[in-house]
Formats: sequence, structure tokens, C-alpha cells
Amino acid sequence: MQPGSAPVRTARAATAPVTRTEALRLQLSDAIVSGQLEPGTPLDEQELATRFGVSRTPVREAIRQLSASGLVSVRPHRGAVVALPTPRQLNDMFEAMAELEALCAGLAARNMTVPERRALEALHEALRLLVHEGDPASYHAKNEAFHAAIYAGSHNGYLAELTLMTRTRVAPFRRAQFRATGRLGGSYREHELIVQAILRGDQPGAQEAMRAHIGIVRDAFRSYAETR
Repeated sequence: MQPGSAPVRTARAATAPVTRTEALRLQLSDAIVSGQLEPGTPLDEQELATRFGVSRTPVREAIRQLSASGLVSVRPHRGAVVALPTPRQLNDMFEAMAELEALCAGLAARNMTVPERRALEALHEALRLLVHEGDPASYHAKNEAFHAAIYAGSHNGYLAELTLMTRTRVAPFRRAQFRATGRLGGSYREHELIVQAILRGDQPGAQEAMRAHIGIVRDAFRSYAETR
């Protein structure tokens, strides 16, 4: 797809309003990744529905989504329990994520339209303000929109869909790393290198900057996990 074509719809999913299912998924994933819910803990649908004041339907869907991220193991006729990916599995996920996002960034440097580049700059500026506010939750939400804009800017629908699917699996771990001291500022500075490469049309530079960024995200989560 050439510059000037319509943006990829699936890559903008991160900007959609938060549903009950999404809010519940975020709460449960935070509890699992932070260690509040330990591996092996049963997840009873009715108990969770009562605790969070929702029906069992969003609970069931949230558990299904957490299963896709490797945070929950769903056993036929036995219910769901908390489960975490092994360090090797998590490393493999981040490695794939880094290569997919690098491809998106490189194609965005080549294919982004002028309005798309301006929108990316605006998202980057919004992230700068959130760094000063020190709000990890809001930064995470805007960060997802920032990355989604790059997926859309690649103008490759299949790649954007594949990248978004992989990001969904890694999302709980990416979210957790923002709790580390100084991580918001570090993330913004890494984004700056990506944005500048895209704006100047530097495809190899954008790829390398994005690949390095995801590598740092992986290492930041590892450090966070070791201290929890």
C-alpha cells in the first residue's frame, strides 16, 4: 500500500474506549504480574464477578484474553488458574515483538503521509507531558496509541495485524515495566529516536531505534520482576 492510502483499522484498536472486559483484564494482569495472584491460584468466575461487580460474561472473556498472554491456564472441565510464561517463552515473545515493531517503524519511515507524521509528533508530545505528571497508567494508554500509529503508518495491513496480535500477548509485561523508577522518561527518550528517524525518512535508523527500544522494555520488565 502506498502513502496516502487509508490507515490500517486494526492498528488503531489501542485507542478504542476501555470496556468492562478490558478494565477487568488490566486489573487481573497487573495482579498476576505483580505477584498478588501467584501461579496456581484458581480463578473462579463467580467470585471474580462478585468482587468486581460485573456479570460472568466479561470475566469469562477477560480470562480468555489472559490465557492468550500466557498469564492464565484454562483447563477443560477444571477451570482456570494463574500461570506465567517461562523466562525462555517471555524472551521469545519479546524477540518476535522487537522484529515486528522494527519492520513497522521502518515502513512507517518510508510510507507515512504528512498528516500521519504530524499525528505521531502530537502523540509524542502528549507522552512528554505525561512523563512530567508521573502517571504510569495514562502513559501506558497513550503509549499504546503511539505504537498503534506506527503500525498504521507502515501501510501494510497484514504486518500491522500480526504486530498488534503479538503486542496483545506481551502487553501485561510492557505495562508492568512502567512502574520502574525513571522508566517513563527512559521510554520517552527512546521514542524520540524512533520519531526523529521516521520524520527524516530513515528506514534503517527507525528499525534499529525501535528494535533497541523493545530490547530495553524487555530488560526493564526483567528488572522489575526481580524486585517484586
